[in-house]
Amino acid sequence: MEARLGDVLVRGGLVTREQLNEALGKEKENGSNLVQELVRLGFSTEQQLTDFLAKQFGLQKVEIDNNEIPNNVFNLVPPHLVQKHQVIPLKLLGSTLTVAMTDPTNLAALNEVKFITGYGVRVQLASSSSVRKVLEQRFGTVSYDDVLKKFSETGMEIIRDEEDINLAELQEATNEAPVVTLVNAVLADAAKRGASDIHIEPYEKVFRIRFRVDGILHEIMNPPLRLKNPLLSRLKVMANLDIAERRLTQDGRIKLKMGNGQELDIRVSVLPTLFGEKIVMRLLDKSNLQLDMTKLGFDPQTLKDFQGAIYKPYGMILITGPTGSGKSTTLYSALSELNKPDVNISTAEDPVEYNLMGINQVQVRDEIGLNFAACLRSFLRQDPDIIMVGEIRDLETAQIGVKAALTGHLVLSTLHTNDAPSTIDRLINMGVEPFLLTSSVNLIAAQRLVRKICSACKEPAEVSPEALINIGVEAAEVSMGFQAYHGKGCPNCNHTGYRGRLALYEVMVLHEAIKELILRGASAGDLKREAVKLGMSTLRMSGIQKMREGLTTIEETVRVTDSDKGFGSVFSLGM
Repeated sequence: MEARLGDVLVRGGLVTREQLNEALGKEKENGSNLVQELVRLGFSTEQQLTDFLAKQFGLQKVEIDNNEIPNNVFNLVPPHLVQKHQVIPLKLLGSTLTVAMTDPTNLAALNEVKFITGYGVRVQLASSSSVRKVLEQRFGTVSYDDVLKKFSETGMEIIRDEEDINLAELQEATNEAPVVTLVNAVLADAAKRGASDIHIEPYEKVFRIRFRVDGILHEIMNPPLRLKNPLLSRLKVMANLDIAERRLTQDGRIKLKMGNGQELDIRVSVLPTLFGEKIVMRLLDKSNLQLDMTKLGFDPQTLKDFQGAIYKPYGMILITGPTGSGKSTTLYSALSELNKPDVNISTAEDPVEYNLMGINQVQVRDEIGLNFAACLRSFLRQDPDIIMVGEIRDLETAQIGVKAALTGHLVLSTLHTNDAPSTIDRLINMGVEPFLLTSSVNLIAAQRLVRKICSACKEPAEVSPEALINIGVEAAEVSMGFQAYHGKGCPNCNHTGYRGRLALYEVMVLHEAIKELILRGASAGDLKREAVKLGMSTLRMSGIQKMREGLTTIEETVRVTDSDKGFGSVFSLGM
């Protein structure tokens, strides 16, 4: 599409073929667009380009004012399309949606907008700077174009990506003001958006940065490929890592104090990939740590079951779920509630995400033999009352944890399983004897995180009765008028309709009936049926309950939970 636009500009005498080729090269290198590069290189001005294209294609020029764009119109086009194609929905009249663009030859953008919205599209022409201004106001983004301009202004040469990198030059490049400014802008923007992770990923022809916000990854920018080594090396220097080592994985830590007094603890993971090192940074903001168990997302009965288990004098409590499902927060909340002056609590973690006063926390270091099993053995010589093990990864750790639970200690830990009942199969497959499990495990809780509907733009959603019944809502409740909700999108939630997250829980108490099934070698499905008969709510049931309360959407519930179908009508008991 850019080549078509470029040909039009060359034929119109606005730029030369040589200037076009240079701008196209910079466009690919910087991950920007042709109009921006022509202006940045000084080959034309925004005014000249806009006037020429308006006359060439017979389009009306428009000055965009973000405050004059109705939210319901702007939200007709998904945010990722708005940002990807820089197309701004302006107004809707009948079946025609008017949009502002800088490149009228971008037919792919128009076709996508038509397909997604179902409306005809009328194009008006806007300057590149005005479009960027609206995107910044709507999505709260940093003006990375302005930051990247500083690289051109300095005229510094960035070294090539070769094996024989000159470390002295690389070290010097990492300290250049533009590199420092760009890294600081990315970190500040991530903190402002409430991102939990930053992904910096090099590919063959693209270098991209993504943020994970409320559990969903969003592409933020594409820095020039030539900045790959200096940018990555700058982060490695900040994390006190070896910038000369590019073949092995590395892990580090950055502690930052933001201008507003906010303190961030950033865990840095470096992974060598085919086209360079990928860096993932996890942002830990202690001020956002939720230690009140009543606010995590527990239903009243599951909270009662969970609290009943953690206040037992001994036994094992297991939290299961994938990475990033909030297991650590649940464990920290439990430990915070149990943390009293007369209780000795020790934890083995990898990594220690938050420091809690009054709790003895140990950072696991496998490279020197300080693994979970070694920590557990040492804990048992430290007169503990409560032990927390970050993760049960092997038989040795599981066996020591079980023995600790059988000898008067309360043990909390995590595993990676799909749901609570399948945790039993996982431990047995590790080699733990069933009779030891039934004697030691008190409770297993599976959890997932769903995005919360933004309270500022929450409104009733139209969902067909068939869709509700299909996800597990009882037909009788649907016929009585089950009301689902969604967020229509507003500045408060960056027009996503969601703000914040909460947990769904599946809490399985090991009643005597369940223990008997385990000893008889019952399947995870049999355990699940029996647990529901005894009052357990599955993850899907928990999601439906959050929909019932107007806290999340049907899309989120389906995204993170599996259907309960195939387990019989017994599951209606939990509804």
